[in-house]
Amino acid sequence: MARALIVVAIIIGAVSAQNIRSDSFVCPKENGFFAHDISCDKYWKCVEGVATLELCGNGLAFDDTDPKNLRENCDYIYNVECGDRLEVEAPISTPHCPSLHGVFPDETKCDVFWSCWKGEASRYQCSPGLAYSRESRVCTWADQVPTCRQEEVGSGFVCPATGDVATGAFSRHAHPDDCRQYYVCMNGNAREYGCPLGTVFKIGLDDQSGFCADPEEVDGCADYYGTLDLDGLRNTEVQAGLAPAPEAAPVKVAPKKPVTSRPSFRPRPVTEVLVVEEEPLAAV
Repeated sequence: MARALIVVAIIIGAVSAQNIRSDSFVCPKENGFFAHDISCDKYWKCVEGVATLELCGNGLAFDDTDPKNLRENCDYIYNVECGDRLEVEAPISTPHCPSLHGVFPDETKCDVFWSCWKGEASRYQCSPGLAYSRESRVCTWADQVPTCRQEEVGSGFVCPATGDVATGAFSRHAHPDDCRQYYVCMNGNAREYGCPLGTVFKIGLDDQSGFCADPEEVDGCADYYGTLDLDGLRNTEVQAGLAPAPEAAPVKVAPKKPVTSRPSFRPRPVTEVLVVEEEPLAAV
């Protein structure tokens, strides 16, 4: 009961801060949007010279980078340079959402993250071999995420010797036991990867190249998914992208920035994530 009263008090406090006219702020322009002097998630809206105090959604902050002060933009708080505007409203949490708005890692699975809008969480999953980075907020190689680093990759898989190769060159090798998985070898280092749902790895012109293809196109893998409802899985666990080339930048998966917290400008909740197309194999 006490916890419920605290949450109610926070919500009431957040609402009461909105739409309050004040004589303490003098509008620099007759119309525009201006940052609060000490709060990062509050701002002033000036209409015909009258100032109204506004509040961004919980987990959002006011972006004051518009030099003309004509843009009313509340962005994820970690995207905003608050400077000396250090005060923010207390976070309001819901399942999987430490704040009502934002993108957050799953607490138990390294390859899962949650996009939250108004406290409603949408679940996303990185491609096999990738993990969600709390620092950069992108899906990147799992061994580059300290909390998800694997001590041993590929159950002892060893990259074949290839002699001198160009910097950035890599090869792909089929997994001996799993049609969907494969290994990427670069500079002698192996990383286990996987094809998107609905596809399997197909060996290319030689045993060091390949690509993801329909199971029907790969000998011995036609029944890999059996009677699995792939459409249903795609609807509940969205893949964050296909396997990128190792030398490419990490796959960015954070949803598009919100435009503002105001109802008339509210963006639609995220429904999909970026898909990176496969690139041609580099020569080895």
